[in-house]
Amino acid sequence: MYAITGITGNVGGSVAHNLLAAGRSVRAVMRDIGKGNVWAERGCEVVEADMGDAMSLASAFKGAEGVFVLVPPNFDPAPGLPEARETAASLKSAIKRADPGRVVYLSTIGAQARESNLLTQHTIIEQVLGELPMPITFLRPAWFMENFRWDVAAARESGTIMSFLQPLDKPVPMVATADIGREAAKLLQESWTGRRVVELEGPRRVTPDEIASTFAEVLGRRVSVNAVPRETWERLFRSQGMKNPTPRIRMLDGFNDGWIEFENGEAGSRKGEAALKSVLQTLVERD
Repeated sequence: MYAITGITGNVGGSVAHNLLAAGRSVRAVMRDIGKGNVWAERGCEVVEADMGDAMSLASAFKGAEGVFVLVPPNFDPAPGLPEARETAASLKSAIKRADPGRVVYLSTIGAQARESNLLTQHTIIEQVLGELPMPITFLRPAWFMENFRWDVAAARESGTIMSFLQPLDKPVPMVATADIGREAAKLLQESWTGRRVVELEGPRRVTPDEIASTFAEVLGRRVSVNAVPRETWERLFRSQGMKNPTPRIRMLDGFNDGWIEFENGEAGSRKGEAALKSVLQTLVERD
């Protein structure tokens, strides 16, 4: 049996789908069990647990051959990232108590970066979970292609999208959530010892200019991209309600300046199958 967190999202749902397709038993670990009917109908055991409650997590993970851990994103963490530290402590306690056969933790590209930024939340959790005795894999995916769902309306209605990724002709490592789910399900079914890192991106890197041209191809209209001036970011993010925009700004700086990258570079990453066009086509159809 495999315990899967984050199953109501794209990645967790994809992990569960791939495991079920392989004939594996799945336990859906959910904060809101009321949303579990669809997974129960697919044959999953549904249990309730919260990332901040080590006891409920331990119960949810108990008896699992493998556990997939996906931490809900926090785009506006408090200074010092205390939320990540609390989550790390809760997860470590729960996993140690449950003692599953193996763990796959969904981390991020750049988790090894020394510059503090939004992704440092995963660095903190990796360091704490890395102390556990059972086999653990830190799956570090690139920028999610599905993040461009926020640009669908602008591309369709105005023909202009805005980019924080700059310069506009700089290739960026990206990956589809379907590829992450496939890779995570595969990793959960493998055997290994100790701690390992697996880095994952799509078939090739993509520039913001190419994102605009791909939107144009999918929508059948001209679409251009403009860079959001760096000096406006803090004011913009605060106007959107962020209390501590610095980590997010530093994350974007890391991608743009190149210090957020895979630990083993492009040559050392595994490559997924899904192309940007197929992902954007799906996002447009769902919008």
